[in-house]
Amino acid sequence: MSAVAEARDPRRSRRSRAARRPGWMEKPKPVTQAGKAVALTAVVLLVCVPFLVIVSTSLASQREVVAGGGWVLWPEHPTLKAYRDILDGGIVTHALGVSAGVTVVGTLLSLVCTVTLAYALSRPGVTGGRPALLLVLFTFLFPPGVIPSFLLVKDLGLLDNYGSLVLPVLVNVFNLVVLRGFFQGIPEELYEAARLDGAGDLRVLWSIVLPLSRAALAVVGLFYAVAYWNSWFYASLYLESDHWPLQQVLRTYVVAGSGLTDQTMGDGTVNAPQTIQMAVLVIATVPILAVYPFLQKYFTKGVLTGAVKS
Repeated sequence: MSAVAEARDPRRSRRSRAARRPGWMEKPKPVTQAGKAVALTAVVLLVCVPFLVIVSTSLASQREVVAGGGWVLWPEHPTLKAYRDILDGGIVTHALGVSAGVTVVGTLLSLVCTVTLAYALSRPGVTGGRPALLLVLFTFLFPPGVIPSFLLVKDLGLLDNYGSLVLPVLVNVFNLVVLRGFFQGIPEELYEAARLDGAGDLRVLWSIVLPLSRAALAVVGLFYAVAYWNSWFYASLYLESDHWPLQQVLRTYVVAGSGLTDQTMGDGTVNAPQTIQMAVLVIATVPILAVYPFLQKYFTKGVLTGAVKS
C-alpha cells in the first residue's frame, strides 16, 4: 500500500528515500557547505598569498621594496632586472644547470634500478629474494649516519663529484615498496601467457609490466625528481662551492643573506636584498612546480594501487 502511495506522490517517495539514507550520505546543510567554502578559501589564501608576495617582491623595484618594508604584494612597475642580473652573474645559471643535470640523470638511473629490483622482488621463487627484501627494509628502518656515509663516499673517490649526489640515494625504499606492490597486483595470467609465448624476464618487464605501470612510474619518477631537485644537504658535504646545485646556492644566498645581495643592475641601480633573494627563490621553485599539473592525475591511481595491492 505504501508503494502505491509513493508512486502517486513523488515528493513522498523522495522523502522516504532520504529517510532511509545513511547519515554520511545525506546532502550537507547550507551552513555546513558555507563553512567548508570558508575553510577552503582560507587554506587557498594561506597558500597563494605568500607565493604571490614572493613573486611580486622579486618583480618590484628597490623603491617599492623599501616603501613596503621589505615586501610587496602588488608591484606598480614590475621589472625583470633582478632575474637578468642573477642569471647574467653566472652563479645561479651554473647552479641551475647542475640541478637540472643531476635531476634528469639521477631520476633516470633511480627509475631503472628501482624498477628492475622491484620486479625481481615481486616475482615468486626468485633465489635470495626474501633475504634481499629484508635487507632493503632493514636499510629503511636503520639508515646510515652522516659520518659513515661521508667516509664511504670519500673511500669511493666521489668527493667533489656529482656522482655523490646520486649514488648514495639511488634507490628509495618507499618507492621500491610501492612499485613492488604494483607489480604484484598485475594478474598472474599475463605473466603466464607471456611465458607460454617464450618471453624472458626482460621481455616480460618491457612489454607487459612497464606499459601497465605508467601511473606508478609517473608518480615514483616525480618523487625522485623532486628529491633530487630539492637536495642540498649532500651537496654541502661532498661538493665545493663552485659545483653547488641550485638549492645549496638558494640556502647560502637566501638563508644566510649574503653573496648576491650586493650586485647592481646594468643601469647602476642597486638591487634590494629582498628582490634578489625572492628572485632566486622563484627560479628554484617554479621549474619543478610546473611539472605537478601534468602528473597530478596519476597520484591517486599510482600510489594507492601500489599500496593496497602490496
